[in-house]
Amino acid sequence: MCGIAGFLGPPDAPAAAQATLQRMIRTLHHRGPDGYGFHVDGGAGLAHARLAVIDLATGAQPIANERRNVWTVFNGEIFNYRSLRAELQRRGHRFATASDTEVIVHLYEEHGDRFVEHLNGQFAIALWDAERQRLLLARDRCGVRPLYHVRAGGRHWFASEIKALLAVRPELARLDPQGLAQAFTFWGPIEPGSVFAGVECLPPGHLLAIERDGRETLSRYWDWSFPEQGAPQRRWQSVEQAAGELRELLSDAVRLRLQADVPLGAYLSGGLDSSAVVALMREAGAASVRTFSIAFDEAEFDESAHQQAMVRHLGCEHTTLQCTRRAIGEAFPQLIRHVESPVLRTAGVPLMLLAQQVRQAGYTVVLTGEGADEVFGGYDLFKEAKVRRFWARQPDSRFRPLLLGRLYGYLGNSPVRHAALAQSFFGRGMEGLDRPVFAHVPRWTSSRHALRFLAPELRAGIDGWDPLAWYEQRLPPAIARWSPLARDQYVEAKTLLAAYLLPSQGDRPAMAHSIEGRFPFLDHRVVEFANALPAHWKIRGMTEKYLLRKALAGLLPADILARTKQPYRAPDQSSFFVDGEPLDYVADLLSGERIRAAGWFDAPAVGRLFEKCRHGRAIGFADNQAFVGILSTMLIDEFFLRRAAA
Repeated sequence: MCGIAGFLGPPDAPAAAQATLQRMIRTLHHRGPDGYGFHVDGGAGLAHARLAVIDLATGAQPIANERRNVWTVFNGEIFNYRSLRAELQRRGHRFATASDTEVIVHLYEEHGDRFVEHLNGQFAIALWDAERQRLLLARDRCGVRPLYHVRAGGRHWFASEIKALLAVRPELARLDPQGLAQAFTFWGPIEPGSVFAGVECLPPGHLLAIERDGRETLSRYWDWSFPEQGAPQRRWQSVEQAAGELRELLSDAVRLRLQADVPLGAYLSGGLDSSAVVALMREAGAASVRTFSIAFDEAEFDESAHQQAMVRHLGCEHTTLQCTRRAIGEAFPQLIRHVESPVLRTAGVPLMLLAQQVRQAGYTVVLTGEGADEVFGGYDLFKEAKVRRFWARQPDSRFRPLLLGRLYGYLGNSPVRHAALAQSFFGRGMEGLDRPVFAHVPRWTSSRHALRFLAPELRAGIDGWDPLAWYEQRLPPAIARWSPLARDQYVEAKTLLAAYLLPSQGDRPAMAHSIEGRFPFLDHRVVEFANALPAHWKIRGMTEKYLLRKALAGLLPADILARTKQPYRAPDQSSFFVDGEPLDYVADLLSGERIRAAGWFDAPAVGRLFEKCRHGRAIGFADNQAFVGILSTMLIDEFFLRRAAA
């Protein structure tokens, strides 16, 4: 894990070019505290901040091939680098290091732009081909590691985080109202967009080639795909056979992610996914696994009893972070400084605080269960959509919507507890039964509540914008031929996972304290295997992740194996008030004067929401998400816009 930055453009004096690179990379010190590296070649510049994980002695970047005409810096890990290295050596390539980075330049020599197709990893790569005078930017298949780029001042700039771009191009410190509207609807800006005007995020599974003359070619080398409805089932004779293959595949995905020259730990939430990862780590030969988890005072959020059950079952050395509401509220600004985007939930804060504890314990890498719900159909949203489709076929039925009562039992104020509310909330979009976004209409309608608080001129600018239609236009035509569950999974992977979970609860909170997270369930082989499964092997009746549970039989305790999904959550707007009084920075940022000065929101409307939350009268997700979204936007305004203008 590391941070990368650089540029391609008109040549500059080497000393001036390196000074520019230094300004960029110093902003990413948290991503790579173990040293900086630079390469300048005419108008091309590469910079690297290293978090040493593999080949501590000789793995410093940038790294070149034998002829030193291909250079790379990259952020992440290549998990299959040993097999790739062996094959490249058989083809005559000579290696100067034992790092995973070096396989990148040799693969490029062998395969050109298709080198990325051979990588099993989580990565953001910048590669400079000096002979052809071209810069390549590549990002891993699922979007685990971030990579931003922008054209400004006659150059094409790139970096792991936007703050490195702002360090050399302060004029980029402008929010994009469209990106803000996307974040308030889909929980994050939809790639290639960001909330900063002109700054783009390279989409997952894509490669961007930038030629010296400025020509650009963006190509997709991988995407989530599913079989067409009615297509013959591939390769499995029985569910038992598929479960056995899945167990072997998951074991290998975990085994590959145990490669490191530093201590590895694991996050343990107490649910099926993280418990499986820890158990598979033990099975793969890890003599003991150091585990870390979060506990809350409120029963609605706390899973510590299940965490402790797994600790006893596996005999782990375990550390629990007891996270209070006040701690969340006080650390929230730090999270936003790292995330660089509005968020609608506080859930990233405890993960950031946990990463700090992991670092203090002497660990650099953690394995987690992230991605299993998107890959194997674990979220209640997928079951909810199944019920809503059943209901939509008889919309006047009083009994079919009652099946929704089996969902969201972990919520203190679940909408299914009140029949009229459930009919209203889950009945949204029922007329669009065949729309690709059918499953997501209730969630996006709820989160869009935050748009009502935008300043009148911003609301006017997005007046008439239909986010459902806008998003559907971006979907591949083949999605219409997939099963309903496949459509739901694709949209979830491209919105919640890529736009919110991986950046705001994955990469950024961990890297805030120089911790590398590894996600076995997002091994692309696991994703491709799961995508080919019949839908009823993922959700059987109302049992989610059916095949995954069968694959893990005998590995986990029966109560963990049978446990219903409880999504990781944290207290939201209540974290910003103590005995009815707001934290100091909250009172300042949400004051009428400060809201009017920023110009993003309607001050009277924000004032009413503020008082509502202050007195404990916030209603459900809509008010909570609006409050957190407004506060996080004001923090971005404070950190990146006001201070840039000062």
